[in-house]
Amino acid sequence: MSASTTDHMYDAVVVGGGAAGVGVAIALGHAGIESFLVLERQTVGASFASWPAETRFITPSFPTNSIGMLDLNSVAIGTSAAYTMKVEHPTGREYAAFLKATATHFELPIREHTDVTSIARQGDEFAIETADGTVRARHVIWAAGDFQYPRLNGFAGSALCRHTATIPSYAELDGDDFIVIGGYESGVDVAYHLAKRGKHVRLFDRGNPWESQSSDPSVALSTYSLERTRRTAFAEHVELIPDSPVESVVQLDSTYEVVTRDGHQFYTPVPPLLAGGFEGSHTLVSDLFEQREDGFPLLNEHDESTLVPGIFLCGAAVRHDNLVFCFIYKYRQRFAVVAKAVATSLGLPAEDLEMYRMWGMYLDDLSCCGQECAC
Repeated sequence: MSASTTDHMYDAVVVGGGAAGVGVAIALGHAGIESFLVLERQTVGASFASWPAETRFITPSFPTNSIGMLDLNSVAIGTSAAYTMKVEHPTGREYAAFLKATATHFELPIREHTDVTSIARQGDEFAIETADGTVRARHVIWAAGDFQYPRLNGFAGSALCRHTATIPSYAELDGDDFIVIGGYESGVDVAYHLAKRGKHVRLFDRGNPWESQSSDPSVALSTYSLERTRRTAFAEHVELIPDSPVESVVQLDSTYEVVTRDGHQFYTPVPPLLAGGFEGSHTLVSDLFEQREDGFPLLNEHDESTLVPGIFLCGAAVRHDNLVFCFIYKYRQRFAVVAKAVATSLGLPAEDLEMYRMWGMYLDDLSCCGQECAC
């Protein structure tokens, strides 16, 4: 154990100060749990603050609290991202400010600038190693998110590409002819902003997300992005290339060659932009979770590890069967489920969590999920 190990034992420690971390921490408080701590590697909302400057939420915010419906982008009952920010589709920086305001309002115990380096189960407790020493807890909630862990190794030569998550602003991108690999939200976002500047863009995808028939935005393009594809600038400057998995990228002097699985070759004078998603922070604690066939953590009905009891997962990596909880309005419905499980383990009734049901924030029956829109 570290020389700076604390003797204090927390009932729960949340790793991550983003939307999932702030939201589940508030739920812990509502469950009657007083001894908990949030550890954040940077500052609250840091991942959102790192978004490209032009990127906005695809889910709209609207202050619907007065009729018992929670703003889609809120993480706590009684809050509205739209009301606080006065904007419908916030930027990442705006949303980071909202999370900070929310954390301050609920007086959450957050320790910023604390990098968690490892977590180990030791008997009935967890030892959470940080650069400043060891933090001890009876339960751990992993809520460290995805954005800071982009997927960079999807094909040969992917290191020659620039992942969209590493771009501070699309306005800084030099060149007039771009190739974007990945046609979902991030790919459409960068293509749209480049097209607005009159740049030529070829947008590749292994499937055809622009024609998906699913009504679930976890597997199909959001309405916000589909609207963008119909804008004049997008139609004039963006070439959609579906069903074309990229096999390799090679640099040839001052040109980049992109080869698709069918053998077609494409060339661009600037590094291709990679919008292929994220590995996710859950890969850092893969030794504490069994893995599903798709590589995501296997969870029990409480979003708890089936391998190591006492560690839970919150956020966009939560999966149950074919249900994908990758949006805030989806995964926030599991905060109370996790908080209730922790409270029950501690012998607390957590009666105040029942109000989460009234606000669509307590989804413990997954049989009602997965429905498609009829029209």
